[in-house]
Amino acid sequence: MTGLTRRSILTLPAAAFAAGPADLAGQIGVTTATVAAHLRTPTQAGAFSIFELPRVLRDELDLRVIDLNTSTLPSLEPGDLDRLREAAEKAGCTLTNLKINRRDLDLAAPDEASRRHALAEYGLAIDAAARLGCRWARPLPLDARPDFRLYVDGYRRLVERAAPQGVTMLVENWAWLQDDPDAIPRLLDAVGAGVAASPDIGNWSGDAVRREGLAKAFPRAVTCDFKFFDLGPNGEHERYDLRACFEIGWKLGFRGPWCFERANPDRAALFRELAAMRDRLRSWMA
Repeated sequence: MTGLTRRSILTLPAAAFAAGPADLAGQIGVTTATVAAHLRTPTQAGAFSIFELPRVLRDELDLRVIDLNTSTLPSLEPGDLDRLREAAEKAGCTLTNLKINRRDLDLAAPDEASRRHALAEYGLAIDAAARLGCRWARPLPLDARPDFRLYVDGYRRLVERAAPQGVTMLVENWAWLQDDPDAIPRLLDAVGAGVAASPDIGNWSGDAVRREGLAKAFPRAVTCDFKFFDLGPNGEHERYDLRACFEIGWKLGFRGPWCFERANPDRAALFRELAAMRDRLRSWMA
C-alpha cells in the first residue's frame, strides 16, 4: 500500500485487501520476534545485528519479507531507521510492518491525559514505520477488554496520523481479541477505512475459535503471522493443524505474505525449522 494518498487509503473498500497485496503474493518472511534472541546476544557465535538481518535472511533462507517488532529496533532515531531501510533495500528485502509493542500505552485509557500520551507515542512509531518504508503498523492490544468506543476512537486517530504517510493500521488477534472470533471484523467495521486484518494463526484461545476467527479475518487480511511451535521428528505440529490454517486463508483468496514466528534460542535449529516450514508452505502454495 506504500505510496497511496490519505484519500485513497480512506476510501479503499474491504475487498481491496481480500488477497493481500499483489506485489507480495506468494512471499514468505519472518517476524523479528523470531530472531530476537539472536539479535540480543551479538557476542554469541552465529548472532547478527538487525542491520545484517536482511542479508542473512536472503542468503541463508531465501526469504525477503521482514515484519518488524519495535523491541528489536535499536531506536526510532532517523539514522538507525535509514540504515535498516538501506540494508533491506540492498538485500532485496521488504520491510512490511512495524508491530508497535508498547504495553505501557492504552488507547482506551479512562483518563484523557493517558490517551493523549498513548496517541503521541504511537504517532512517533507510525512516523518511524513510514520512514522505514513499511506499509503497515500494528498497535498492541492489552489484556483487559477496552472501552470499545474509546478504542475505536483511538484507532481512528492513529489512521489520521498514518494514512497521509501511506501507512495502513492493522488489527491482530492478541490479548483481549484472542477468544472472540468476531473481534477482528467487529473492530475493522467500527473503525472504518484505513485498517486491515493481520491474523496470527497461533494467537487464539482454542482450536474452535481459531478456525472460525481465521475464516472471519482472512477476507480482510493483508498479512499473516504463520506462527508455529515445536515440530516433531517428521514435522508434526501437535498444537494445531498448520495445513488447515493455511487452507482456510488460501481458500478465501489470501495469497500472502506469510510471516513465520517461531522462537528458538538455538540458531542452527531455528534456521533448519524455518527452512523446512518455508519448503512446506511453498509446496502448499504450488
